[in-house]
Amino acid sequence: MATDKQPKEKELIDIVHQNAIHVDTIKKENRSQKLYTQFSINPQKKLHVFTDKPMTRPAYDNVEEDSAFIKSIHKARLEPAKKYSHPQTESQEIGWISRPLIVSDRSDRRLNWPRQNSEITKYMDAAWRLKEQTQNMG
Repeated sequence: MATDKQPKEKELIDIVHQNAIHVDTIKKENRSQKLYTQFSINPQKKLHVFTDKPMTRPAYDNVEEDSAFIKSIHKARLEPAKKYSHPQTESQEIGWISRPLIVSDRSDRRLNWPRQNSEITKYMDAAWRLKEQTQNMG
């Protein structure tokens, strides 16, 4: 079972070619990456503030408030109907229009049926009161 093929010599490691491949790989990675330099706090998440150490001087004595940041925090805390002009999801469609379709007018007799007492209801009301009083006394 001898083979005619001689075992190939180990190819020598060519550092120049490996370095060229490495440089090309880094160039490809840098083309697809973008450096993000603007930092802002996500207003949707709750902001946790920690207290300073007891013996340190506060460095924020003369810091002014950022009005744009405060506006974004307040806007994030609004309910969806005030943030957006139309529902963003299917589940927001339920209850999106929260104002009543018909304005409630108590003087309109077609829609408002107030409770009315007749002779029978007045009699039964007095009878129930008397019954409760006698049960509580005895």
